[in-house]
Amino acid sequence: MFTLAEVASLNDIQPTYRILKPWWDVFMDYLAVVMLMVAIFAGTMQLTKDQVVCLPVLQSTVNSKAQPSASGKADFTTVETTTAQGEAASMRTVSFGSAPTVTPDVPLSRATSSQYQPTESGQELKKEQKDSSGRKTNLDFQQYVFINQMCYHLALPWYSKYFPYLVLIHTIILIVSSNFWFKYPKTCSKIEHFVSILGKCFESPWTTKALSETACEDSEENKQRLTGAQSLPKYVSTSSDEGSPSASTPMITKSGFKFSADKPMIEVPSVTILDKKDGEQAKALFEKVRKFRAHVEDSDLIYKLYVGQTVIKTVKFIFILCYTANFVNTISFEHICNPKVEHLIGYTQFECTHNMAYMLKKLLISYISLICVYGFICLYTLFWLFRIPLKEYSFEKVREESSFSDIPDVKNDFAFLLHMVDQYDQLYSKRFGVFLSEVSENKLREISLNHEWTFEKLRQHVSRNAQDKQELHLFMLSGVPDAVFDLTDLDVLKLELIPEAKIPAKISQMTNLQELHLCHCPAKVEQTAFSFLRDHLRCLHVKFTDVAEIPAWVYLLKNLRELYLIGNLNSENNKMIGLESLRELRHLKILHVKSNLTKIPPNITDVAPHLTKLVIHNDGTKLVVLNSLKKMTNVAELELQNCELERIPHAIFSLSNLQELDLKSNSIRTIEEIISFQHLKRLTCLKLWHNKIVNIPSSITHIKNLESLYLSNNKLESLPAAVFSLQKLRCLDVSYNSIALIPVEIGLLQNLQHFHITGNKVDVLPKQLFKCVKLRTLSLGQNCINSIPDKVSQLLQLTHLELKGNCLDRLPTTLGQCQLLRKSGLVVEDHLFDALPSEVKEVLNQDTSIPFANGI
Repeated sequence: MFTLAEVASLNDIQPTYRILKPWWDVFMDYLAVVMLMVAIFAGTMQLTKDQVVCLPVLQSTVNSKAQPSASGKADFTTVETTTAQGEAASMRTVSFGSAPTVTPDVPLSRATSSQYQPTESGQELKKEQKDSSGRKTNLDFQQYVFINQMCYHLALPWYSKYFPYLVLIHTIILIVSSNFWFKYPKTCSKIEHFVSILGKCFESPWTTKALSETACEDSEENKQRLTGAQSLPKYVSTSSDEGSPSASTPMITKSGFKFSADKPMIEVPSVTILDKKDGEQAKALFEKVRKFRAHVEDSDLIYKLYVGQTVIKTVKFIFILCYTANFVNTISFEHICNPKVEHLIGYTQFECTHNMAYMLKKLLISYISLICVYGFICLYTLFWLFRIPLKEYSFEKVREESSFSDIPDVKNDFAFLLHMVDQYDQLYSKRFGVFLSEVSENKLREISLNHEWTFEKLRQHVSRNAQDKQELHLFMLSGVPDAVFDLTDLDVLKLELIPEAKIPAKISQMTNLQELHLCHCPAKVEQTAFSFLRDHLRCLHVKFTDVAEIPAWVYLLKNLRELYLIGNLNSENNKMIGLESLRELRHLKILHVKSNLTKIPPNITDVAPHLTKLVIHNDGTKLVVLNSLKKMTNVAELELQNCELERIPHAIFSLSNLQELDLKSNSIRTIEEIISFQHLKRLTCLKLWHNKIVNIPSSITHIKNLESLYLSNNKLESLPAAVFSLQKLRCLDVSYNSIALIPVEIGLLQNLQHFHITGNKVDVLPKQLFKCVKLRTLSLGQNCINSIPDKVSQLLQLTHLELKGNCLDRLPTTLGQCQLLRKSGLVVEDHLFDALPSEVKEVLNQDTSIPFANGI
């Protein structure tokens, strides 16, 4: 037999699951425990006391019952027998009328099988009548035991014998059905995860400390709004309202948290600090809730399983009630038994009594009552399941009562679990909803961010850049710390990978700020902040993945001087960028576009009249349409890099003010069109490096004003004499080609200051090279040079000499006569330097401050 503890373990659900058990499930669990106790109590009584007691039905008794005595007096027979504890069986019959009596003192072994037996003499008959006053049955104790056991199985109905076990089985099935959704693998994992998250959300300090801080801040803002006070001085623009952002421009509005004036404000501490550990835990909870919602909302398995197990319990209740009602009357105290063992005992029929019949019937009635109550609760549960849409859950009340109006409604299993939690305590759902709000999450990030990034910490991250400006670079933060805007002496601010960047009015304090970098950072600005940026910002870098990420207010910064756009600007998105015209950027001078353009966007022509520098860096996409360049008459610097150009575009020859042209990393093979550059009177720098140019045409002599010529990383095999006719040439770079000879005409370049021929096949240096006495930089590395002439000493202005990677045996001792050359500017193998005389090395090792500019 099962013990109560063993069976009760089937209902042992983790205590944490209690929040998912509504009142009807709890009540049904208690009913199941009571039914379990009924089954165990009835089964225990059956094992210890359950039995039947049977007596034979005598023929005379049957006849007497069938034919009443002539005197009209009824016969009453009282039969007593002992139980199977070993006492002697006896029978006492009390008769009225002619029925004989049986005395209790007569043992059963002396009883006869018939009522009247013949005697040999009247004396014996008289003596027998005098000694015995009952009816003899000829059955002894062992025969009664045999008959009782046999009739227990034959005469007693099966329901009387197995009723406790049926109750036990049904109760176990009901318990399993009630808790199956907690045990089924595909649902218990979600339920366990949900309960864990729900408990942490309920106990999180963010729902108390942080919300109190939010309430404090909002109440303070309301107070200031009512009194007309301003916490920060607003920046007053000196310009007109022209160019202010429209309604569609992404500006920050004051609609974050809403508090009703009718609701009493709860007093909270003036300073509420959310420590770093609590903040990190709250941030982790936001991420867990987001992932759990995505995982659970896509199915309704938990809902279907709960409905299924409720239907099973209801069907089980109907089944139990139907068959129990039919068998309730079979539990009776009296039973007739026909064991068919007349040849052994001489009697065919017995009357039996079931001593547990009364108690079992009472227990059965109790069980039926419990089942009826259980069934009505199941019906109510089904009514509740189908009365309202449980696969949808609205946080409307939570949104009305709290300051977070953006809590989304949920569906499917997520909604069903929240409905179940509401049956336990609605406060759980209210606190849980806070972690579904983006406003709440952003507020938490803002508070945590401001606590972590203090003014002192930000000051430590300020550095000096190459232009000797104070620069602050913030990378992968949740937002922009408020303390940033207290760095009033900051010149450059870089914001990278900050998804929720907001620029408040406090930026008006940063009067020195002129350069702003937004790398994958679609920043939003307040109206006052925009007015300040519009009047003060001079340089803006925007790096993006898609053109839609460019903030709309960028196109309204009318005092902007430099704009750098780095991101995807293919033909599809060119239409999008065209919607926001650049014509408002009236003072824009430099436009740098690094993208994958196939043509120059037409809207760039809006700023063409005042643009002085245009840089287009493609990612290898071929730039085909260049006709828009003709409108940029004031462009002085033009860079078209990595645009897959095969020839020099003819549109360039119309740029009469062009001073510097850079066509780096293209596919240019021939530059015969270079003769047309003679019309560009102001062209001083031509960069054709990293192309596929094979030779330089002699027409290059027509570019009289050329000062810098870069032809490195091409396929040149020789230098024509025409190059050395450019008397104004100050920088010549032909590195990494296949040039084997330096022409003697190089001596004609008296103004040459920088000569780079690294990575070629030169083996001899002409003496005319050292006539270029203005040389400051001479790069001769990675060639086949055997020796350096002593005339190198003539280069008195030489500050950088590269000789590494040649076939030199020694260095000329005359290097010491190069007054400006130092060891740091001498690039050569260590053993060659060590072989120099000590006095030469001392000269080269002198530490003197020499102004150096390579002019590259």
